[in-house]
Amino acid sequence: MTTPLAVTTAASLDAIRAQFPALARRQNGQPVAYFDGPGGTQVPQPVVDAVSDYLLHHNANTHWAYPTSAETDARLEAARGALADFVGGRPSEIAFGANMTTLTLHLGRALGRGWAEGDEIVVTELDHHANVDTWRQLARERGFVVKAVPFRVETGQLDMAALATAIGSKTRLVAIGAASNALGTINDVRRAALLAHEAGALAFVDAVHYAPHALVDVEALGADFLACSAYKFYGPHVGVLWGREALIDALDLPRLVPAPSTSPENLETGTQNHEGIVGAAAAVEFLASLAEGGARRARLQAAFASLHVRSQELLEQLWSGLRATSGVTVYGPPPGQPRTPTVSFVVQGVPSERVARTLAEQAVFVSHGDFYATTVVERLGHAEDGVVRAGCACYTTADEVDRLLAGVRGIRP
Repeated sequence: MTTPLAVTTAASLDAIRAQFPALARRQNGQPVAYFDGPGGTQVPQPVVDAVSDYLLHHNANTHWAYPTSAETDARLEAARGALADFVGGRPSEIAFGANMTTLTLHLGRALGRGWAEGDEIVVTELDHHANVDTWRQLARERGFVVKAVPFRVETGQLDMAALATAIGSKTRLVAIGAASNALGTINDVRRAALLAHEAGALAFVDAVHYAPHALVDVEALGADFLACSAYKFYGPHVGVLWGREALIDALDLPRLVPAPSTSPENLETGTQNHEGIVGAAAAVEFLASLAEGGARRARLQAAFASLHVRSQELLEQLWSGLRATSGVTVYGPPPGQPRTPTVSFVVQGVPSERVARTLAEQAVFVSHGDFYATTVVERLGHAEDGVVRAGCACYTTADEVDRLLAGVRGIRP
């Protein structure tokens, strides 16, 4: 049995925070509290060291007969292994790219070559537009039909009955986010995938916001393809795509003739961001290091389980504090429902950008706008101004949440 690191204790949190150089930054004389993790987390020193070591000592292109090229090959294969452990797949099913959006556009182009005019793609209103507009663009180009499943504004949750109705005999793909980057809602992806498979369709999962908070298990989710981004889970700006090997090999992918034609390199175009891939693997190793003993996947499971406990405590503190603040409206499912520790809110009569700037003056960094979850923010009634978003990460403290709440309470129209 693995023994998880007691990340719920102050000492363990201090040990985690000590690995993040960014936490030494001060703004107007105060230490910065980073609540911008849903847009990109801070990076621990071991990840920085791995990127630096690669660039300084192993930098080369791949598949050539000299040491640094062979070392690069080995590190890229090791990275596939690390990310396979991270999502519960196999190394031969892990592809890298510039970001989730680019990988999804590339995958969509290949999938679309095998569909016919009038075929249908199901998306959801809760999703980041990388997992909506990608498929809408494909539909415009190839004559497909896109159906959008609504969410309930009052709860921030997907209308699962509407999802079931939207999926039919012409459905070729159900594209669903595992978690909303705007509201924190965790969707019932397994149910969505089962509905897709019953109709003979594929399930594509956007796990960009989910992966930092809940350990991905592609088999349990029932995914056929799944994408995530390392910079959301303490790594560099690199996208990751997992797909079932047989499905990847069957894709009619746009590719150069000399390029690899089999999984997973057939999904990768051109020379990759080698240092970023090495850094993504180091981010997985960092998360695994938060638990002791056992294989990497087992340590990841233990670490995520322990981190979840503390993140839900922070979520409860943040949610309750905002809800108790006069003039503040909070969106999304309440604590106790499936969700991440990401909360969006507005302050009555105060533009979201002004809220963010005011908090930044107090060294509390939050995001504002629509976060490319454009439809979500429109349906909440804030298309013009957006909302304020605060997300908790592994380095977030209860004191930092108190500082955010105090800052919001001090904002006046």
